[in-house]
Amino acid sequence: MKLEELKIKKLDEKAIIPTYGTEYSAGADLYALLDEDLEIKPGETVMIGTGLAMAIPTGYAGLIYARSSLGSKKGLAPANKVGVIDSDYRGEIKVPLFNQSKETQIITKNERIAQIIFTPYLKVNFQETDELDDTTRGTAGFGSTNA
Repeated sequence: MKLEELKIKKLDEKAIIPTYGTEYSAGADLYALLDEDLEIKPGETVMIGTGLAMAIPTGYAGLIYARSSLGSKKGLAPANKVGVIDSDYRGEIKVPLFNQSKETQIITKNERIAQIIFTPYLKVNFQETDELDDTTRGTAGFGSTNA
C-alpha cells in the first residue's frame, strides 16, 4: 500500500507520532500527552491533548474516531462521536473523551486514546430546487431497507 506524506509537528517533545496497528489499519492511533494518570469520572468529559499539530492536505479531513478497545473495555469514547479536523486547522489535535461507564476510568501517560482517519471530501455549491429526481427508495426513511 502506497503511503502519502503528511507534515506533523510536535508541540511538545514528549508527544508521540501516530502509529498504525497493522499494515492494513485504516486509522492511526493517537496518544494521550499526560504527565500523570488522569481520572475520568462517570458521565464526565475530559479534553486530552496529543501534543501534535498536522498539515492535512486541502480536500481532505482528519476524522477522529473511538478506539474499539477503549469503548468496549473502559466505556470511553470521543464526546463528539466523530471529530472533524479541517485541512486549514494548525492547532493541537485534542480528543474530548467521555466516560459512558458507571465507574471512574483511568487514562495513563502515552495511552492510545483515539484513532484518526484521513479522508477526501466533496465540497458543494447548494442549489435550491422545488423538485428532486426519483429513486426506487424515494422518501422511505429509518429502517426502511429492513437491514
